[in-house]
Amino acid sequence: MGHCPRNGHTVPDPHLGRYAARTAGMTASEIRALFAVASRPEVVSLAGGMPNLAALPLETLAGQAAQLIAGEGLTALQYASAHGLPVLREQICEVMALEGITARPDDVVVTVGSQMGLDLVARLFCDPGDVVVAEGPSYVGALGSFASYQAQVVHVPMDGHGLVPEALRAALLQARAAGQRVKLLYTIPNFHNPAGVTLAVERRAEILEICRAFDVLVVEDNPYGLLGFDGQTYPALRSLDPENVVYLGSFSKTFASGLRVGWVLAPHAVRDKLVLATESATLCPPTLNQMIVSRYLATHDWQGQIKTFREEYRERRDAMLGALEAYLPPGCTWTEPEGGFYVWVTVPEGVDTKAMLPRAVAARVAYASGTGFYTDGAGSRRMRLSYCYPTPERICEGVRRLGAVMESELAHAFAGA
Repeated sequence: MGHCPRNGHTVPDPHLGRYAARTAGMTASEIRALFAVASRPEVVSLAGGMPNLAALPLETLAGQAAQLIAGEGLTALQYASAHGLPVLREQICEVMALEGITARPDDVVVTVGSQMGLDLVARLFCDPGDVVVAEGPSYVGALGSFASYQAQVVHVPMDGHGLVPEALRAALLQARAAGQRVKLLYTIPNFHNPAGVTLAVERRAEILEICRAFDVLVVEDNPYGLLGFDGQTYPALRSLDPENVVYLGSFSKTFASGLRVGWVLAPHAVRDKLVLATESATLCPPTLNQMIVSRYLATHDWQGQIKTFREEYRERRDAMLGALEAYLPPGCTWTEPEGGFYVWVTVPEGVDTKAMLPRAVAARVAYASGTGFYTDGAGSRRMRLSYCYPTPERICEGVRRLGAVMESELAHAFAGA
């Protein structure tokens, strides 16, 4: 029987018999559940992927927002097209051109963050029982969306160079032999969340060829692509196969996450359905937020701002890697990201990162257990550490605390062996 909390007590859910069957797959994200704890000032949070916004020109942005409302408020505060503002869609095409994408503004659909775009794509393509293949591990928000549409996620292994093509082919062959219908490959090719690795350029065309051979649509989620620490950008999958790739983009990591402005670049045949799905979900993305982003892109050195972000995140990445080397016990390994927000840590036998988390929080450090990034129960010896938000000093202190907790876990494990 379903239950819901009330005044600290659990009571039966009186609506249990009314819910749609698809709600059975809706469960609380382990990572989202951490936010309340991780936001306590005494806790060093290495858990959430919150961008560091301190480098933004806040006074300039405040003035521009005020000017927008004063001068164009009748437009900025009104409904608009579900497709998104035309000027912003043109600017988005200029942003994507940095990664080799040639696109028409007409094929861009602006969304309330790329998470909404992902949810709309899942709604358009996934029937109950369909299969989505995704890297193992994979972004927790994507796993939640696929579950809400009753799709089954099959994880495909990664290595230090990203998704393994041979493993993808094997997974698709196995699904075909089992009579399963694979609709999508969901992938984060650049500076992966949570694994921190980047898909090798030489693998990209091969993966696209495999998906075409098996009639599988590729969903490319790329919020971190411009955040490479050496300034390098990689060719987007969309740039290599425009007709079989749906591209998800966002300003959340390169500008401001709270504005919730993202987009979908879809094959032309899919675009109309995305616009209709947007209308049914939210009528239209917020006009004021779109205008703020558009004004920022038109008047600010946004590429210079991204360079500043890259430099800050590189400094934090370096602090994280140095602290891991100094404080984690022998037997731990980790990825060394070339961009983005995350390091993926593998811990020794005898440590369960999900079971250890309450003890880590008691020691005033938080992380994301690896189990939240799989649908098949894997990940108990993995954790995601985020270096994007804390200062380098806080990162070092957080890892020091984490190392002490892990040493204690290992001591108990050996004592009980």
